[in-house]
Amino acid sequence: MRDVLLRIDAATPATRDRGIDALRALAILGVVLGHWLVTALVVDSGTVRAASPLHYMPALAPVSWVLQTLAVFFFVGGYVAARGHASARAARTPYARRLRARLDRLFRPVAAVLAVWAVVLGLMLASGVGYATVRALGKLALSPLWFLLVFAVLTAATPLAVRLHPLWPLAVVGCVDLWRLRCDGPAALGWVNVAAGWLVPYALGARGARHGLPGRRTACVLLGGGAAATAGLVLAAGYPAAMVGVPGAAVSNLDPPTLAAVTFGLAQCGAALLLLGPLRRVLRRPAAWAAVALLNLSAMTVFLWHQTAMMAVSALGLLAGGALPGLHTVPDGGGWVAARLPWLPVFAAVLLVCRAAFHPYERGRTRHARYLGWGE
Repeated sequence: MRDVLLRIDAATPATRDRGIDALRALAILGVVLGHWLVTALVVDSGTVRAASPLHYMPALAPVSWVLQTLAVFFFVGGYVAARGHASARAARTPYARRLRARLDRLFRPVAAVLAVWAVVLGLMLASGVGYATVRALGKLALSPLWFLLVFAVLTAATPLAVRLHPLWPLAVVGCVDLWRLRCDGPAALGWVNVAAGWLVPYALGARGARHGLPGRRTACVLLGGGAAATAGLVLAAGYPAAMVGVPGAAVSNLDPPTLAAVTFGLAQCGAALLLLGPLRRVLRRPAAWAAVALLNLSAMTVFLWHQTAMMAVSALGLLAGGALPGLHTVPDGGGWVAARLPWLPVFAAVLLVCRAAFHPYERGRTRHARYLGWGE
């Protein structure tokens, strides 16, 4: 094992920023744990539906502040894409070729997800499973794809993003929210924020690649200013406290992204920048770096299949003959939370099986020993 760790460490280029890779890994873990904790599949009169403990226990909203890490995804993605774009220009690599390679790496694992779930959903419908159940499961399984579509659009726009100040898309998000939430504008206008909202951290990362990552002072301003703005929007402007979607809520901070979600994301980016130094020091140890490298190598597989792993455990649990606490029961109290936590290692074990089965689609033609990282 020690030899494996040392080989991974030696195979990593000296120019690679291990702290950036660690931020990506933390963002992946945040999304996975967040979905596993705030999404429950409730069995009710023969129908399976999704429910959220945040709907029944609003006091758990701080959990979403820790585990909703999408802004860090986009920040790291913008940083990595901008560096890759600069390297491609220096090497006179055509932009179209570079973009095709990046998108191929991004979408290659998606084909496996779509194929498997097309078969699963078709078999469910053919066997007489109710449409409501099929719709709920299909929506959970395929929901990660919205992120990839937005990420792909921003990736294609990297040459523009490196020249764009993050305040411009932030202003767009504010204007859209003002119009649709305060001036009774059309609800469809909110979808402008799907691009503009996530462009803020993406452009911030791209700007860091071009001009250098912000220092500690700027990071503190992002953290403090973003947190204060988010608190003000929640307390004074009526934005939801939960930074994830809650079924039944009148307004969602993510569907589409609101100004509160974007300011919260800026606070997260500030915190991420403050973590970079300590992370870089920790990752000098081969064991710590190997864990981060291997997770990044499987990032797309983990991201695309983590909901499937949870649903597979829930489906197998039904074979026990009744609703299992923390797995099929309504998430309406502290007892559900206590019952849910022991299921997390089971979800992780099934996710490892999915990783073993479907990681080759993510690897493509690259060698496993060569650490490429996600999104590069």
